Amino acid sequence: MLNGIRPHLIELRKRLIISALSLIVVFLAMFYFHEAILNWIVAPLNDALIEVGKKSVHAADGMVTTSQVGGAFFVALKVSFFAAIVGALPIILAQIWLFIAPALYAHEKKMIIPFIVGGTFMFVVGVLFAYYIVTPFGFDFLITFGSFKFTPLINIEDYVGFFTKIMFGFGIAFELPVFAYFLALLGLINDKQMIAFFKYAIVIIFIVAALLTPPDVLTQLLMAGPLLILYGISIIIVKIVNPASEEDEEDEEDEEEEELQEQLELQDTSKEQE
Repeated sequence: MLNGIRPHLIELRKRLIISALSLIVVFLAMFYFHEAILNWIVAPLNDALIEVGKKSVHAADGMVTTSQVGGAFFVALKVSFFAAIVGALPIILAQIWLFIAPALYAHEKKMIIPFIVGGTFMFVVGVLFAYYIVTPFGFDFLITFGSFKFTPLINIEDYVGFFTKIMFGFGIAFELPVFAYFLALLGLINDKQMIAFFKYAIVIIFIVAALLTPPDVLTQLLMAGPLLILYGISIIIVKIVNPASEEDEEDEEDEEEEELQEQLELQDTSKEQE
């Protein structure tokens, strides 16, 4: 058994090493531009602090601070690493595809370019949606709330960590149609399965939105709403790529009938016991 797994482990190690090396190279390049990247990241925060200055009765406006020795350096590392992941994403996606490629048919292996382009594009769309739509509302609400009593002193280390979590959350969430497409292409899912799973997906989506966004309802809805729409789009994509066959539908009907029969039997048993 170990001999059978060993080639896969060797291949996995190879793909992980290539991904890590690409991440390091892009990180070094991004570190050179860390000031410009940081300015882009902090822009929504600065806009919110300007609003504080307009509404606050204090003489001093909100400020961005650091509470650590060398805090600015570590922030530069964090923002460079964030940018490196986005920059190296095409290579990372390529390594994921090359790892699973041996299990694919010849015509499926040719889909590597659509997978890389589609995955990278949707991740960037998710990041931009979070940056230009979600964060302005979330930060403006969270920072200006109570500013008539308190002067906000925002720790830059906490802010960068908070910001990147939101960006990654939306970036990964927007990959849903891409992964649904390729899972359907491989025959692993169909539209009936996704429709049946929708009620569970709603719960999962709102839990994920609560974990990845600020603790306010508006921002959570701004994440959950697009995710529900993306799930609906994914169902349509899967239906086009791998629609459920008549046999699948018959199996589902048989399962529903069996469940209904079991419920009726349980009801009859409970009545007899009474």
